[in-house]
Amino acid sequence: MIHFTKLHGNGNDFIVIDEYKAEVIPDNEKPAFASKYCGRRFGIGADGILYLGISDKADIRMRIFNPDGTEAEMCGNGIRCLVKYALDKGYIKANAAVETLAGVLSISSRLDGRTWITVNMGRPEFSRGKIPAKGTGEFLEVGMHGYKVSAVNTGVPHAVIFVESLDDPELFNAAPKVRYDPVFPKGTNVNFVRVNSRDEITVRTYERGVEAETLSCGTGSVACAAVAHRLGKTGSRVKVNTKGGELVISLTDETAFMEGAAERVFDGVI
Repeated sequence: MIHFTKLHGNGNDFIVIDEYKAEVIPDNEKPAFASKYCGRRFGIGADGILYLGISDKADIRMRIFNPDGTEAEMCGNGIRCLVKYALDKGYIKANAAVETLAGVLSISSRLDGRTWITVNMGRPEFSRGKIPAKGTGEFLEVGMHGYKVSAVNTGVPHAVIFVESLDDPELFNAAPKVRYDPVFPKGTNVNFVRVNSRDEITVRTYERGVEAETLSCGTGSVACAAVAHRLGKTGSRVKVNTKGGELVISLTDETAFMEGAAERVFDGVI
């Protein structure tokens, strides 16, 4: 039997497998496990599988596998879900560090009816070498597939496109073209952004590895806030509205902080 817990961060939902004390799914089986159980008709249904393990660099370690079986470097909503689970199990305290493939990230949490978690996401990387994207310099407002596309790495690569309307049906016809454009050697997530004011934006995200729109994307929200600020469209603290809920992104010269809730949905056995 395999025990699991389902959690979500703003509707971005994940299956957590607890490997804190022992390996549950062998590494060579993790991709196939994700492909099978992330399915919403023949599986449990999720935007990814989170593995919680021990770490020699931090308090806990997070690994995330997408529904297509690929392993991602980081996931903003996912890390909040993993932290919520670890807090409930007593593995960590309110302030802790989490090892990811994108580096060690510090977190803090508070209870206010729900569990609110703030993650120090690190500095958004704008250079093409760090995104990664072909060419040199920063990737800002580059003409692609009929849109002005900017790109940044916030743990994973993100393309950011500012639009007047988020209801345009052509947006998600264009998203896969940008996602698979050869200028991005590792592919990219694709975000469409409407600027509501200097301190509020609304975002829709097409996620790499999910290959569809998700209700929310944490790293995508950070990416959109970072690019909007870089282009002078918003201030350094921004409320990000997504279909699944709200996040607050705070930017400094050195890093970006993401604050949002995470909720337990149910426990199960397969």
